[in-house]
Amino acid sequence: MAEPIEAEVIQIDNDDSSATSSQLSCFTASLSDSAINYPIEFGRRYHAFRPGSYLFPNDELELQRLDLTHEMMVKGTSGKLFHSPLDPAKTKRIMDIGTGTGIWAMVMADVFPGAEVLGNDLSPVQPSWVPPNVKFEVDDVESPWLHEKPFDFIFSRYMCACIADWPKLVGNIFAGLNPGGWAEFQDFDLEYYSDDGSLREEHDVMKWDRLFLEAVRKTGREVSPGPRLEGWVRDAGFQGVLHRKFKFPIGPWPLDPTLKEVGMYNLVQIENGLEAFSLKLFSGILGWEAEDVKALLMKVRSDLRDKRIHSYFNFHVVYGQKPE
Repeated sequence: MAEPIEAEVIQIDNDDSSATSSQLSCFTASLSDSAINYPIEFGRRYHAFRPGSYLFPNDELELQRLDLTHEMMVKGTSGKLFHSPLDPAKTKRIMDIGTGTGIWAMVMADVFPGAEVLGNDLSPVQPSWVPPNVKFEVDDVESPWLHEKPFDFIFSRYMCACIADWPKLVGNIFAGLNPGGWAEFQDFDLEYYSDDGSLREEHDVMKWDRLFLEAVRKTGREVSPGPRLEGWVRDAGFQGVLHRKFKFPIGPWPLDPTLKEVGMYNLVQIENGLEAFSLKLFSGILGWEAEDVKALLMKVRSDLRDKRIHSYFNFHVVYGQKPE
């Protein structure tokens, strides 16, 4: 029987003043034309390839937020870029699914200089100056896989609200590995929690979170894959499966210095993406007027910065090996 997955209770910093704006600001391949003919909605730029399959922007503001979120995810998971027990001598081909800005793939290319690293994404927003062993491609990971050679390590991170059929994706990843290869999945449970009852249903941030989850689910995509990753990975045939859960606080309310920093990263990345997350989904899926969405978001920001509300969400890391 697998060991129970439970994160520790976060100790609270009793300075219950709100996080201030000054704190936040201080903390703070050739492609076809069809892939870069980006549409503009609600003042933000969105991807063009397979429109509708990704719900969030791909403009510079979003790319900056994604790089910040990368730092948060690494710091919040014990400072590790990956958790799988990789053997550098056997890790020659690495794939990064939904690579985004490409930051993880480029760092991995430095860590494994003898490996080829391939990052794919719906948007060609990655930099052109990259390590020589990195390649980026525009592709939909939910389409049939056409790679000529299998991989030794396949990495999937932050694909919540992006995938319609997770068991199929995990099965494709299993099939795309060499025998003995590893796959790692890192993803969110985007339901907000508090351990001490300080986050209540009547809070505007909780109302927003419930509406956000509802809107994404109406698109047919899984918004909180984290808790289900282990089951999908085991069902696909992986062995040696390990599952860890990490708490990511929202705001600098924890007493622990590392969690406090993770909380500040989290607060900044949520605030930087809040309007982009909400306007398209709430207006396009739930039928809200844009003015009403913005009015709600003003209240949500106040709740997010209130250190008396000790909210967090969970981040899950699951890895497994394809049998030899």
